[in-house]
Amino acid sequence: MKILIHGKNIELTGALKEYTEAKIEKATHHYKDIVKEADIHLSIEKNPRLSYQTAEVTIFASGTIIRAEEKTENLYSSIDLVSNKLCRKLRKYKERHYKNLNYNLEKNKHSFTNTNEHLDSIDKNIFNDKREAKLPEPSIKNKYFEMIPISLEEARKQLDLIDHDFYVFRNKKNNELQVIYKRKHGGYGLIQSK
Repeated sequence: MKILIHGKNIELTGALKEYTEAKIEKATHHYKDIVKEADIHLSIEKNPRLSYQTAEVTIFASGTIIRAEEKTENLYSSIDLVSNKLCRKLRKYKERHYKNLNYNLEKNKHSFTNTNEHLDSIDKNIFNDKREAKLPEPSIKNKYFEMIPISLEEARKQLDLIDHDFYVFRNKKNNELQVIYKRKHGGYGLIQSK
């Protein structure tokens, strides 16, 4: 598994890096078959009134993104809490994924084979490692994702895994971009074009 550690308003010492790597590797140890990369952001709030120290981890697992974030007054506590949260989310993902996978295999083996053939035919040059990184303007952060059409239910499950308020996806039914979001008073909402 590839681990990337970034720091904001903090010097990344060898001890801090080792501690972070050890905690994330321990959290993902049972999920090595699905976890490909971990992107870790450690930061300390500059405002003296707020003494938050944040650990944010994004896991790239078999085409799925799993994200967890924790803020406490101690960076090591934040790292401990975020690693525990990741372990729970990975367990939940694997249980759902393999339960659905086994159900689909039994239901229709032929359709599953066709889906895999479609995924194998996707152009792998999109993920070329030889690209040169370019920094965007300071106020805009660009993210690029391959958007394979998924169902509304799959999008809702993804939203639960990434720890954000919304999730942008391409709907399998009509191939349109849509946004599913968590409502403040419970439930989910869907934004779609007319």
